[in-house]
This record gives sequence, C-alpha cells and structure tokens, in this order.
Amino acid sequence: MAVGRSGDDAATHARLWARCAVVAVVAAVVVLILAFGGGGLLIVLSGLVGLVVSAAGMWWILAHRGPPRWLGAVLMVGAPVGLLVLFVRSGLWVTALIAVCLWGVALACGRAALRRPHAKHVMRAEPRRPPRQPVILMNPASGGGKVGQFDLVEKAEQLGARVILVDASRGFDATALAREAVSGGADLLGVAGGDGTQAHVAAVAAEHDLPFLVVPAGTRNHFAMDLGLDRADPSLALDALTDGEELRVDLGSVAGRTFVNTVSFGVYARVVERPEYRDAKAGTALDAMPDLLHESGPRFDATVGRTRLASQQALLVSNNIYIRPDPLTGGRRPRLDEGKLGVIGVRVEGATQAADIALRGSASDSLNVLTAHRVQVTCDDDTMPVAVDGEALTLPPPVTCTVRRRALRVRVPRDRPGAPPFSPPLDWRRILTLAFQGKGRDGKERRDGDGVTNERSGR
Repeated sequence: MAVGRSGDDAATHARLWARCAVVAVVAAVVVLILAFGGGGLLIVLSGLVGLVVSAAGMWWILAHRGPPRWLGAVLMVGAPVGLLVLFVRSGLWVTALIAVCLWGVALACGRAALRRPHAKHVMRAEPRRPPRQPVILMNPASGGGKVGQFDLVEKAEQLGARVILVDASRGFDATALAREAVSGGADLLGVAGGDGTQAHVAAVAAEHDLPFLVVPAGTRNHFAMDLGLDRADPSLALDALTDGEELRVDLGSVAGRTFVNTVSFGVYARVVERPEYRDAKAGTALDAMPDLLHESGPRFDATVGRTRLASQQALLVSNNIYIRPDPLTGGRRPRLDEGKLGVIGVRVEGATQAADIALRGSASDSLNVLTAHRVQVTCDDDTMPVAVDGEALTLPPPVTCTVRRRALRVRVPRDRPGAPPFSPPLDWRRILTLAFQGKGRDGKERRDGDGVTNERSGR
C-alpha cells in the first residue's frame, strides 16, 4: 500500500510540474502577443537570428584560422551583446526579459516533471562483504596530481589496500600490473587515474569476476560521474573499501579492447593522437580543427544495427546511452547496465549545418542519434584513427564495437552524493500528456510503462 501511495504522489507531483511548464509557455507566448505590435515579433525574429549568427561564428572559430577565426569570435560573442543593445535601445528589454524568464521557468518545470525516481532509471546496488586484499593502481601525475593533493595513498593503506604507484612518464602496462595483483591474491582491483587506465584494469577485473574500484583522480572522470561518485573529493571513493556495495555494469569492446566510456572515430580521434594533446588539450584541439574539418578524408561508414550511416565526419560510440546526445551540450548516462551502445554520427560541413544543430539539436539532419548492440565502422583508408576512452589508436577497418551486459562488478561507497537523478531530454509531447492526463472510469491514474500517464494507451 505504501508503495502504491508513493507512486501516486510522484505522479501527482509530475502532473503539477507539467502543468506549471505549460502555463509558463502560454504566459511567455501571451506576453509576446500582447507586445506584438510593440515589438513582440521583433523579439522572436531577432532572437532566432542571434542564435543562428552565434552558431555560424562558432563554426568559423573551429573551421578557420587567422582573420576568419577572429571574425567568428566576434560573431559568437557579438550576437547576444547586439541583441541586448537592441532590446535596451528599443525599449523592449522588459518584455524580452519577462519572456526569457518565463521560458526558463517552463524548462525548469518541464525537467522537474520528467525527473522522477523510478526503478527503470536506477541501477540497483547489492550489499557485499568488504575485500580482504584490495590492490589499487595509482598514477600520481593524473588529474594534475590529485593522488598527492588528497593523500590517496595514505588513506588507501589505512583502509587495508595495497597501493601500486605507476610512473606515466616512463610508461606502464596497467593490464600486466593488474594480472600480477590477481596472481598475488588480490580480491579487488582499483584505479586512481584516468578513464583509459581504468578500462585496462576493469577488463582484468571482469575476466576474473573481481570487484572493481573507481577513484576519480583523472581529469574528466566520466565513468566516475555516471557511477554517481563525488569527483570533487576522490578520497571519498575509498570509503567503499569498508562501507560499500556493488553495481553490475556493462563493458564496451572495440576490436577486442575494453572501453568504459566512448570510442571516437574521426575528428576527435585525430586530435587525441597528437603528442601535444596531453599537455594542452583545448589549444591542440583548436589548432587542429581547421585541417581536420576541411580535409577530404577519411569519412566513415557505419552499420548501426540494421541502419546504415554513410560518409560521416565523426562517430561516437558510447557504452550505454547519453541522455542528452548533443555534442554542443554534452550529457550523462543515467544507467550503465542496459546492454546498449549509444551512437552519434556527425556531418557538419558549413556554418548553415552548424546553425541547424544549434537550433534543432539531435533533430538536425547533420546529427544521427541511434542505439544498437553492435556497430561496425569502415572507411576507404587502410587504417583509421580511433580514440578509446581518450587514448589514441590506429586500427585497420572494419572496426566492430559490441557491449557485454553486466560484465563488471563495481564497488562503490553507499553514500554517493554525485549520483545523478534521472533527467531525460525535454519531450514536450510527454509533458503535455502529463499536464492534461486524467483518471479512468475506475478512478485510477493512467500511466505508461515509465509511470507517465498515457491517455491514448490507457495503460
């Protein structure tokens, strides 16, 4: 009974948030209509033009050097500034501010309506006994020296772990070190370092069905973020050694190599393979982009399940699905155990297509967003650049990506303040369904498979 009551409360709250979102949208439209004769149309049109100009400026920054790049920077920054000046000088700034605020309220309420705890969107953790002989590889140079900043070695040893320090400047074989640890009796393998090193050790842990510990001491820590770990203080992940639980998550595989996050083909992979990338990521990427975007090849063809993607400029294959699959906004994976690969194919060859992505996101014709259990990528060259969890490789085509469902046991602390709530991309049709849902003749809420009311299905 308590569970049913909790579900009813969640549905009621979602319906209220959805109705608030609809009211906010209607209010924004009304404000613009009332000001139509006095500039409402100007606000809408100038806003769209400003967005397109900013997107075009961003494209020129990426695709050119010298004066065109500076012009792109002026356009990207100048467009919103110009809009602000226009609204102030024409006396429309109050109307524009009210409309923008109402739209912001609509977005916030819409996300609140769709963000709800539900079993479908939560990875279940199971209690397990603490390990007796944990072994953790730590890279002191990773993440700008987080191992030393947070005293990770001392804390790990105090909690009973054996720490193996690696020297990245001399190179090290994470797989071999992990295998040696297993031979020595390790009953848990952990890594305090980047996602690439984590993938190597995770493969060994999965091979021996041992729990794996992620300590977010790298630069990005995407895997740790999607596990809900606190990336601001990596030492908190070590609490899992004594007070932890286990998640079963998927592992991706590309040409026989394990990955925990993503495999990139094309532009990003070519950037990562540059030697200077490790020391200056942003600068190296910006310097390389014009050559990579304007060169004739390689282009990639991919078979995603039964779908064919032809002549893609870049491809991103992810271990499970990102909930905001837009390159311009990034994303997170609410689950890592659904046994699916997320695929994003990009083909942007001019400012118009860049603006189209900015306006329509994943609905743009320049962006293909798919899911599959298997992806095969080919190109006309003898080799293709591939970045696996941020590490550069060169592989002969075709390259096949697959996913192994629930292959890895991950030990995490019970308290994970970074655990993301489920927040899917805004779906206004679903929000409208929630807002105007009613009750059936039996007086019960009608819901779809995700707990969302669906009048047409009647389920």
